[in-house]
Amino acid sequence: MELRDLPSVDELARTADDALAVAAARAVIAEARDEIRAGVDPGDLRSRLRARLEDERRPRLRRVLNATGVVAHTNLGRAPLADAAVARVTAVARGYSNLEYDLLEGARGSRQDHCAALLRRVTGAETALVVNNNAGALLLTLAALAAGRDVVVSRGELIEIGDGFRIPEILAASGARLVEVGTTNRTRASDYDSAVGADTALLLRVHQSNFRLVGFGEQPRLEELARVARRHAVPLVDDLGSGALLPSTNAVLGGEPVVDESVAGGADLVCFSGDKLVGGPQAGIVVGRAELVEKLRRHPLQRALRADKLTLAALEATLALHLEQPERVPVLRMVREPAESVRARATRLAALVGGGVEETVARVGGGALPLAELPSFACALEEELAPRLRAGDPPVIGILRDGRLLLDCRTLRDDEVEEAASAVARARA
Repeated sequence: MELRDLPSVDELARTADDALAVAAARAVIAEARDEIRAGVDPGDLRSRLRARLEDERRPRLRRVLNATGVVAHTNLGRAPLADAAVARVTAVARGYSNLEYDLLEGARGSRQDHCAALLRRVTGAETALVVNNNAGALLLTLAALAAGRDVVVSRGELIEIGDGFRIPEILAASGARLVEVGTTNRTRASDYDSAVGADTALLLRVHQSNFRLVGFGEQPRLEELARVARRHAVPLVDDLGSGALLPSTNAVLGGEPVVDESVAGGADLVCFSGDKLVGGPQAGIVVGRAELVEKLRRHPLQRALRADKLTLAALEATLALHLEQPERVPVLRMVREPAESVRARATRLAALVGGGVEETVARVGGGALPLAELPSFACALEEELAPRLRAGDPPVIGILRDGRLLLDCRTLRDDEVEEAASAVARARA
C-alpha cells in the first residue's frame, strides 16, 4: 500500500456505525501512515478500525476472576459484595431514596442514620459514623479531636498502610502533632503515662495490619492504655484497620483484635474498614462514645469524606448479614471454607482444562492477618497462559510460581469454575 492509497477519515469512518468512528479512523490512518513510511504494510484498515472501536467501548473498570488465593485482594477491589448487598445497591441506585430524608417526620434526615443502629448492635458502641475509607476515618478523627495538639503513639505502630500513606503523614495532614513513645519493639503503658501533658489531645493505638514484629517485643494491652487515658481525662482512639467482627477465638483470626472487644476494653473511638474482614464496600467506620462521634459529624471535613448512597446501601445489607447469616458474606465464606471443598473445586477445574491439582496456601490479604495461612488447592497450568488469560473477557488473574500458572480455587466460586475453564480454552486457542 502507498500513502496515496489511504482512505480519507470520512471514508473510513463510514464503515463503522459508531459515534467514536471519526476519532478512531483518524488514529488508524495516522498509524498506517507511519507504518507505510517505515516500509510496513498496515494491512486491513477496516479490521483495525473495528478492533479499535471495540477496545474503546470496553469498560476500563471490569469484573475479573480472582484465582490468586488472596481473599481481600487490594488490587482486585478487595471484598466481593454479597448478593443481598448487590440487590440493595441496585434498588437504591435505580431511583430516588431517603438518603437524607426522615420518612416518619417528613423532614430532612441524616445519611448517618441508616447504618448506625446495625453498627451499635454489631459492636456494642453508643453510636457510629461512616465515611469513604478507614484512612479518611482516622484523618477526620484526628482533625476533629486533635488539630494543633499532641497525639501520643507508640514507635512500633508508625506504619505505612498502603500506597505510601503513613501514619505520621496522616497526623501531619490533620494538623495534629505526633508524640512518639517507646521503641520499635517495646512500648509500655508507663511510656504513654509519662508522655501525656497539658497539650495532649488523645492516645492513639494503631493496629499493625500489614506486618507482624516477632521476637523480643512488647505492647501494652488495650485495657492498660484505657486506664492511662482515663487517669489523664483524654480519649483513647483504637485504629483497627481490618475491622474483624468475628469472635477473636475464631481459629482463622489468630488473635486479630475484634471491634466489639475494643469497645468493651475501653477505647473511646474505634476506626476500621468496611471492605476487609467486614466484607462490604469500601468504607471507613468510626464507632464509640456519642459525644465524640458527634464532634466528628459536625467537623467540616466530614462532608468531604462522607459515604455515598450506594456505599451505605451495600454496608447496611452486609451488616445485616453479619447479624443473621454471616455465611452469606463472601469474604467470611472464603476464609472459613474447608480445604477439602476447595480441593473439590480445583479437581473439577483441572478435569475441565487438563491441568494438575496442587496444594498451596491462600491469604486473607487487604492488610489483614498477614501471618494467617489458609490451606488451599490450585489448578496448575502452563505459564505462558497468564498474559492471554489477563487479556480475556473476563480476565482471569492467577499466580506464577516455579514456571507454572496456578489458579487458586479458594477465591473462585463454584459457579465460576466453568467460566474459568472456558477462558483457559480460549487462551489456548
